[in-house]
Amino acid sequence: MVSLICGEKGKGKTKTLLEKVNEVSQSADGNVIYIDKDSKKMYELNNKIRLINMTDYPISNNDEFVGFLCGILSQDHDIEEIFLDSFLTISHVKDEYLEHTINKLSEISTQYQVNFEVSISKKSEDLPQSLQDIITVAL
Repeated sequence: MVSLICGEKGKGKTKTLLEKVNEVSQSADGNVIYIDKDSKKMYELNNKIRLINMTDYPISNNDEFVGFLCGILSQDHDIEEIFLDSFLTISHVKDEYLEHTINKLSEISTQYQVNFEVSISKKSEDLPQSLQDIITVAL
């Protein structure tokens, strides 16, 4: 399952995502991953959560990002949840490929039984109609 948290910059998406990831980590049977554009939130995350700083990897477009996620999943079959903060930045997805990339995440989610929580710096009304049903928080 893919869930979106959307809203303009500074509206509290990261705070919401951090609350969710820490809550999920308390009851998760599998591993929980938090992917971000830096390591600043390391001390705000439960120590059970693996933090990945995307600037450590030479990813330059959305296809490479999806491949990166598949590589993570191929190495750890116990991943239950992946939280993606600052999605547009870490995935390098252009607006015209956003829907396609989210649909790829949905396919991966179904195939590998992993949930994705994604924060996107866009107003909910600016997202494609096909993504409206998976918005769980609109700020």
